[in-house]
Amino acid sequence: MPVIRTCGQCKTQNRIPAKFLASTGRCGSCKSPLPPAAEPLAADEQLFDEIVKNSPVPVLVDFWAGWCKPCVAAAPEVARTAADMAGRAVVLKVDTDKYPQLAARFQVSSIPNFVVLYGGRTVMQQPGLVDHNEMERWLKSAAPDSS
Repeated sequence: MPVIRTCGQCKTQNRIPAKFLASTGRCGSCKSPLPPAAEPLAADEQLFDEIVKNSPVPVLVDFWAGWCKPCVAAAPEVARTAADMAGRAVVLKVDTDKYPQLAARFQVSSIPNFVVLYGGRTVMQQPGLVDHNEMERWLKSAAPDSS
């Protein structure tokens, strides 16, 4: 299941396979560079599984809900982490109201709840509000070559 990314130059929508989200690619239409994903990606179960299984870099997952004030407060920190770690990590957001079964897989009982995965395996999990510096530390320590 590819992710649709829009070219900044010609606005063409490009289908990017999960394993290339942390890579610089080229627009299929105008051939301009498509930088690595630098924003959190909203994930359903299918996209989540595809990215976690195929990502060559660590994946940070933010389990959240729109009604949760700490989750809303965490959102800018999650976005900054995605921007700062572009090319070295992929950041996903999972809405626990829409995808409770995905949250149940990780026994999420409070939100926000952050999980770092690498090579398809959970490296760490922590509930509660944290800043982007902490999230970036988790990602950098998840894989020796991701710093």
